[in-house]
Amino acid sequence: MITQPFGVWLNCPATALAGNCRHNRCSGFPSASLSSIHPSTSSPTIQIVGGNQLGWHEKESSKLCSTLESVHEDFDWVKLEADLYHWTRPLRPVQWYPGHIAKTEKELKEQLKLMDVVIEVRDARIPMSTSHPQMDSWLGNRKRIVVLNREDMISTADRNSWANYYARQGTKVVFANGKLGTGTLKLSRLAKALVGDVNTKRKAKGLLPRPVRAGIIGYPNVGKSSLINRLLKRRLCNAAARPGVTRELKWVRFGDDIELLDSPGMIPMRINDQSAAIKLAICNDIGERSYDVPDVAAILVQMLARLPTVGYKALHDRYKVEADSFVSKTFVQKLALGLFNGDSHQAAHRILSDFRKGKFGWSALERPPRFYE
Repeated sequence: MITQPFGVWLNCPATALAGNCRHNRCSGFPSASLSSIHPSTSSPTIQIVGGNQLGWHEKESSKLCSTLESVHEDFDWVKLEADLYHWTRPLRPVQWYPGHIAKTEKELKEQLKLMDVVIEVRDARIPMSTSHPQMDSWLGNRKRIVVLNREDMISTADRNSWANYYARQGTKVVFANGKLGTGTLKLSRLAKALVGDVNTKRKAKGLLPRPVRAGIIGYPNVGKSSLINRLLKRRLCNAAARPGVTRELKWVRFGDDIELLDSPGMIPMRINDQSAAIKLAICNDIGERSYDVPDVAAILVQMLARLPTVGYKALHDRYKVEADSFVSKTFVQKLALGLFNGDSHQAAHRILSDFRKGKFGWSALERPPRFYE
């Protein structure tokens, strides 16, 4: 039996609390410092600076946010991953490899040889699951920037945890929101700084200067094209909230000094890690035809029930369905009977859509390995 999550004994909706405390904001209040979470590893890029002196109401809300962040930090993510592994074992494997990917993957490998820097875009909710297992071998010693897109969809605790993880690895990381353009200026400056010596070396060889070449790569639907459009401040690359929109390589010019390569989503021909595959499905980073929607929604319900910022009570409050230790398909079926005339597919779509729209508050579905925390 799993202990009731924090939101229950606070006697207020967990989703509302999570929403107020997510991603560096306690709805209208100055942000509290989180240096106590990682006192020795905080970097200037992730410091959270406080505002004016807090009044009584703001202090109480700040305390509540800090408490929720602390609970989130103490959550056993390793156990959740172990549970997820067992939940996925009896399901039909999730596999998706459209024909255009095989063709463009070969072309991309050739183009990578021309790159001065590679910008790898990942989904901030699932950074590990949206990391291609062959990426390191493709890039070799080439300079790389990791962009965690959709940073508005994760909490401050998630953001700091991943920032510390990459800092300890020595990996350059930028948190971005491709839809709003957040992080694009920093990304542009970082890319130029990393390859600033390209034309210096060319000049020493008697060659004319050329634009820096940057390849933007990553899994399907992680926001690569949206990021490029925001960098260019105009829509040159097709972008939509579904996987598989970009189907060919495309070079675009960013000012006079950077050339960007937009690429289709690259995904392994066979996904061996089915826990990662389920998370790709939950976050809409893989084609829907590759998975059974009710199965994926059932696993999402089990994950949400265990997350400290959501819990059973939030599920019950939203859907008016009793959530107990036997959640999963039973929960989806009950919701289908109550709201969708028994249509489990529609019920599953509603649950997935609600998560993707932040109806349960914003939260990552995975954290860095414990060794780095």
